[in-house]
Amino acid sequence: SFKIAFDVATATEPGEVNRKFESLARFINMHVANGVKRENLSLALVVHGSATEEMLKAEHFNKRKGQPNGNEILLSALMEQGVEVIVCGQSAAAHGVEKSTLIDGVKMDLSAMTAHARLAQKGYSVNPF
Repeated sequence: SFKIAFDVATATEPGEVNRKFESLARFINMHVANGVKRENLSLALVVHGSATEEMLKAEHFNKRKGQPNGNEILLSALMEQGVEVIVCGQSAAAHGVEKSTLIDGVKMDLSAMTAHARLAQKGYSVNPF
């Protein structure tokens, strides 16, 4: 079984899918395809920095960037698979992102550091890639 947190701090170009989010999806797919039971994967995504705006619902992202949020479908699918998606409250404040504008299911913690500390206490390691 795996307990892994993925950390993403850098946004991609508006309208594109963030490769770090794709990496988390690939992690799920390759392990399940090689015999790891899905229920043995406990995964989290901690988002901060410029990637914070990629947590916005489509209408809010489009107002800011003039492009659709290329990440919303993937993030929603990851959450449906049980991935815990957490945005940094400090980055959200710095980028003017309100909790009510986040994609449904995205959680906000006090900070990315706090989120990683909480996850570490639960036995999560941080994926370095």
